[in-house]
Amino acid sequence: MQIPAARRQTFQSWQAAVLIGACAAARPFTGQGHVDPWPESHLKQAGSIQRGSVLLEACGAAGAYCGHLDRPLDPTHVLPDRISIYFEFYPHSGATVSRGTLVATEGGPGYPATESRGDYLALFKPLMIDHDVVIMDNRGTGKSGAINCPALQTGEKWTVDTVAQCGESLGERASLYGTEYAADDLASVLEALEVGKIDLYGDSYGTYFEQVFAVRHPAALRSIVLDGAYPLRGPDYAWYPSYAPAMRDKFNLTCARSPDCAAIPGSSIDHIRPALDELRAHPFMATAHDVDGNERRFRADASQLAIVMYGSAPRLTTATETDAAARAFAQGDRAPMLRLMAETAAAVDSRDPTANPLKWSAGLAAAVMCHDPPQIFDMTLAPPARAQDRDRAVFARQRDFPDTYAPFSIDEYRGMPLDYSFLDQCVGWPVAPARHAASQVGVKADYPDVPALIISGELDNITTMADGAAVAASFKRGVQIRIANSFHVNALPRARSPCAAQIVRRFVVTGSTGDTSCAARIPPLHLVPRFAVLTHDLEPASRLTGNAATEDPLRSVTAALLTLSDVLARVDANTSGKGVGLRGGSFRITSTGTHVHLALDRVRWVDDLMVSGSVDRLVRPATVLGVLRLSTPHLPATPQSSSAPTADGRLTVSWREGADARAHIVGRLGHAKVSAEYPAPWMTR
Repeated sequence: MQIPAARRQTFQSWQAAVLIGACAAARPFTGQGHVDPWPESHLKQAGSIQRGSVLLEACGAAGAYCGHLDRPLDPTHVLPDRISIYFEFYPHSGATVSRGTLVATEGGPGYPATESRGDYLALFKPLMIDHDVVIMDNRGTGKSGAINCPALQTGEKWTVDTVAQCGESLGERASLYGTEYAADDLASVLEALEVGKIDLYGDSYGTYFEQVFAVRHPAALRSIVLDGAYPLRGPDYAWYPSYAPAMRDKFNLTCARSPDCAAIPGSSIDHIRPALDELRAHPFMATAHDVDGNERRFRADASQLAIVMYGSAPRLTTATETDAAARAFAQGDRAPMLRLMAETAAAVDSRDPTANPLKWSAGLAAAVMCHDPPQIFDMTLAPPARAQDRDRAVFARQRDFPDTYAPFSIDEYRGMPLDYSFLDQCVGWPVAPARHAASQVGVKADYPDVPALIISGELDNITTMADGAAVAASFKRGVQIRIANSFHVNALPRARSPCAAQIVRRFVVTGSTGDTSCAARIPPLHLVPRFAVLTHDLEPASRLTGNAATEDPLRSVTAALLTLSDVLARVDANTSGKGVGLRGGSFRITSTGTHVHLALDRVRWVDDLMVSGSVDRLVRPATVLGVLRLSTPHLPATPQSSSAPTADGRLTVSWREGADARAHIVGRLGHAKVSAEYPAPWMTR
């Protein structure tokens, strides 16, 4: 399971809440297990509605009704504590009988599902005219008693000691937040709502939750969709053996499908290896700016490169820039690689800017990770003996399978954040009592015979194609769909293509995937061809009719387009509305969801060209239009800078986004009229 870097705070015990309202008589069921529709006028009341035995209160937008279900924290009732499980119910909008209930469950672990309601409702929206929707915060997340462990919630990074402190602060509750108990909570919520069989969707860790739910409550399912699927078990599971092959495939495939990269001898991993060798031989302390323009200080070493390549965050830039950045690094230009390292350090952090455990609970993430999946050591041992067991396991692995995480060594892999490398994080977690034994999830997993759709991104090295295939094989009617040139989670709005969402909706309605040919048609990524320090190292843009500019000004056109492409590549991951150019300057981002406006102020992608101006990117139609002002900075005199072309001028750039789009550039540089084209940057769609 994938959870990002975490931080620290004092554990504050959850507070039990009571069931909202009084119980009422259950509504009768109709055929197919569906509930009689409530009168439309009743659904539109501003106050409350009765659903099954639960009185729900109107809350928020989108027609939601909210409720809490009082549950035992300890299913064995040895501890008397209670926990209040929060959920949201969205009645179907049509006047006809509901065709069923859609349920979405979130990834992490640690994220509350209701914080992602916008994504889930966007996926379900075409179906909500005749389908109800339920979204529940798992125990220990969001409004279901979010765990707050200080050392994990706000600290700089996870350590074995801070994970152990979190477990100790939870005391006897430490083993009571596992996925099995959260799955039982959902079953109780559905029973209280009397919704009948459900169509269950989950993404990332949500797919792990789904499988646990499926084997514990098979009668509750009509169908199941797993978007980016983890298996419950498997050979060598605790070592995550599919990660490295999938990571290598991600870089090798994207390079092979990009003409500039494919023209370089060897695979992408071969291109990256010299930089890895340099980092091994000469690690150093570095500073660079992350995607929000914040300066970060870190140790640039092999493990820092490993998290760039394994972490897939930000997913587009790590995939499109790492090959070129590594080649530049090996040739002495460190800036592109150090920036990727800083950006990844920020992007693998799951916390919101306030480190609010209601948004993401690091404590819950640790509680699940240290209870559910198998570890490389025996979780029944006391922590000191467990550490010895870990050391024996690591020694044996290094001896017998040293290439488990190639091109990185096992120790370099272990140098990544604990919540990405997984191997060491739970060494100090308290021993679970026998009645809530750790690492027992899915040991006797008999999967139900229900339609199961597994969506796998071809470039996903978090929930790999191999993992998805294993999950599909566990279901008698399991079908895996490979989404070409795509990453982790593909049915939600930020995917590279709407294809997977369309397949999911059709599957829910019909029980069949139907035509899935769109899954093979998502175009390859546009890789950065190279990182250049100076403009004269670039190829000139292509001349069009009316052009009077010579090769040097046309190289400046290329540099300007690559500068803009570099900024656009950082828009989706940016959360601050501002950023810093690769080699200087700054930019600001204003976004309305359907319109992105960029203001560039002397942004430098190469040392000898500054780009300022205003650029607008529209979602519908997917177009980009901008006016760029180019100027030459004053550089220290060198043989290279003295021969640099004068690039002062003004250019208008435009293109319609698409896989083979070309940007058209017109204007003047110096005294020359420019009319040229260059391959257009293309980020997501």
